[in-house]
Amino acid sequence: MKLLQKSLLALAAGSLLTVGAQAAVNVQPYIGAKVGYYDLDDAKDEALSYGGYLGLQLTPEVGVEAEYITTKKEDFEKNAVGRKEYKGESYGLFATYKYNITGSDLYAKGRLGVARHKIKIEDKAVSYRGKRSKYDTGIGGGLGFGYNFGSNAAVELAYEWYPKVDRIENRGDLRAEGVTLGAHFKF
Repeated sequence: MKLLQKSLLALAAGSLLTVGAQAAVNVQPYIGAKVGYYDLDDAKDEALSYGGYLGLQLTPEVGVEAEYITTKKEDFEKNAVGRKEYKGESYGLFATYKYNITGSDLYAKGRLGVARHKIKIEDKAVSYRGKRSKYDTGIGGGLGFGYNFGSNAAVELAYEWYPKVDRIENRGDLRAEGVTLGAHFKF
């Protein structure tokens, strides 16, 4: 891991422990699932994404979330000679901030954290078949809106971005982003 990544992880962990110690009385855990679409730069097709997440709401505004998301295989490149498929995968730890809109069950939510993003490429050509993967660790995040169904359930619609992955298939650094719809249950 690079020095900057180690420093960010240490800073995030220290911040979360401090906030957690101050808000131990108000902690509310939750678990959720999400589905959406995943758009990888220079890929022929967008992919269906799906995954799960665990979170702790430390105060009414501040929380922490761990997420795993993966995609269905889609075409990365397709031509007369053959095709290549890709699959994306990401997991990370995020600090969250939730702004409750006064007088309603709506809220706005942002998140920022460290994630590991992996891209798997599989050749499907007649003359050559092979698999390889590349990954990177970096900053990921998202912005979205949510709606509380009572005190124990919520749905969220979010735009998310994932860390770039360096040097994929001689195309340079590729970035990925997506839109997800998630639902979670609070304990």
